Amino acid sequence: MVLLLISLLFLACKTPEPRRPVSQESDTFIKESIEINKELVAYEENLIKEIIEEDTTHNYITSAHGFWYYYEKENPAVDVKKPEFGDKVIFTYNISRLDGTPIYTTEEIGERVYFMDKENLFTGLRQGLKLMEEGETLTFLFPSYTAFGYYGDNQKIGTNMPIKSTVSLQSIQPQDSINSK
Repeated sequence: MVLLLISLLFLACKTPEPRRPVSQESDTFIKESIEINKELVAYEENLIKEIIEEDTTHNYITSAHGFWYYYEKENPAVDVKKPEFGDKVIFTYNISRLDGTPIYTTEEIGERVYFMDKENLFTGLRQGLKLMEEGETLTFLFPSYTAFGYYGDNQKIGTNMPIKSTVSLQSIQPQDSINSK
């Protein structure tokens, strides 16, 4: 009995040892995932570049944010303000497949009121609005990584779907004029 108590006391004083994982994964999965994503990006960008080459009626501009766009209606004024952080913008847009098949029409989406960078909006559209001036209409070609990415929108836009969107920026209200009210 004494021997049992001494052994329990000895075991109770032992410092805990960290448990080792049952299975150890190497970085192979991460490397494979990176390669798959690189291939997907290259495929989508080549698809968009083919569309641009075939479309001789528009002058496409490459964005620093990974998408392409052209002007449907450009504001001819010089030194017109573009939206900045916190500005209230009112705009309309649609979303279609790259071939022009509608996914969401402008009527379905309706007019949007958005406070720049203070609300959720997919990356490409958020960055695209920053390129626009009041009264302009631009058409954007977004690879999936600047659109809805891997998850889509859980409705009509699927996994890794590049999209086309025509956006009309109706008005910009600067943040300082919003705050002064």
